[in-house]
Amino acid sequence: MATVTETSLSSLDTLDDLLEYLGGIAPSRVRFQPLPGTATEADLIAANARKLRLYELVDGVLVEKAMGYTESNLALFLGGLLNAFVIPRNLGKVSGADGLMRLFPGLVRIPDLAYASWDRIPGRRRPTQAIADFAPDLAVEILSPSNTRAEMARKRQEYFSAGVQLVWEVDPRSRTVTVYQSTEEFTVLDGSMVLDGGIVLPGFELPLDVLFGELDREAVPPAE
Repeated sequence: MATVTETSLSSLDTLDDLLEYLGGIAPSRVRFQPLPGTATEADLIAANARKLRLYELVDGVLVEKAMGYTESNLALFLGGLLNAFVIPRNLGKVSGADGLMRLFPGLVRIPDLAYASWDRIPGRRRPTQAIADFAPDLAVEILSPSNTRAEMARKRQEYFSAGVQLVWEVDPRSRTVTVYQSTEEFTVLDGSMVLDGGIVLPGFELPLDVLFGELDREAVPPAE
């Protein structure tokens, strides 16, 4: 997939056009310093280093990554379960919601979680640069209220075009996981079902009542 270039951005007439192009997102998620269409990977790294917000780079535009406490909590919980499967088998690396990945020149995304097998990783070693120069085998997105359908459809197209084999979209509000094997082939799992790793992580299984049960976990009342 060829990403949209600065030239195509220059053909947009209004801010509404830009927001629609990015997936119908809210204007508050688009950073205007540097101006849309001019941002570089260096700008992305500098903006994220400030730790105020996390941004992705989409064709010269810094776009805020939608995230909240619930999404972060669920991502960390799921990441721990993935690591518990991946690390003992030394299958590869699991990264989190600040793990920058260059899918194409000018397109840097940050999956909420990603698993990359050693075969995907150059030199079969942990990358030391700020932006990993490979697409993962598995990309996981924890849906936030500010994510739009068009935005997620665009991301799925980018992921699969870059070589991702499996995409999980986890919705904390409906307590479902939509498993995409391609942009057109998907299965919706509810909280009574079991999520498995498919061809990417054969043998990995997670009852979704365990995953979504984390949303209900509460403190034990202190003993009197």
